Amino acid sequence: MEFTTWLTFFAAAWAISISPGAGAVAAMSAGLTHGFRRGYLTTLGLVLGIWTQLLVVGVGLGALVATSALAFQVVKWVGVAYLVWLGVQQWRAPARPVAVVAEGQARASARSLIVRGWIINALNPKGTVFLLAVVPQFLDLGQPLA
Repeated sequence: MEFTTWLTFFAAAWAISISPGAGAVAAMSAGLTHGFRRGYLTTLGLVLGIWTQLLVVGVGLGALVATSALAFQVVKWVGVAYLVWLGVQQWRAPARPVAVVAEGQARASARSLIVRGWIINALNPKGTVFLLAVVPQFLDLGQPLA
């Protein structure tokens, strides 16, 4: 990949990543609720969710969705419904003061934090759109893909 192409891709990736989404809200919420170190467990789940999307797109299911207007509409609206549901849940959640969980209090398990992060990114259509619409513009199929 030429440097100018890589630089353009890098700028596009940053522009898409900086715009706040469900993953950013989840990471901030986990950090504030569970503390800095345990917040990273949600971030680990978010990364695993992106890897899941990369795998799905890589095996060709993303291309199948992209070529079928009906499949794309279904995925898009399921993603919209999921993100709206997340927003409503957050909106309806009672206000709680930010406090570190004291010793002896119940806290979310590491597994639940990772799974919650994975679900958010694996089902978020923003990542799929990025992988389907943006990434292919920067690929040179005449060169090795790695």
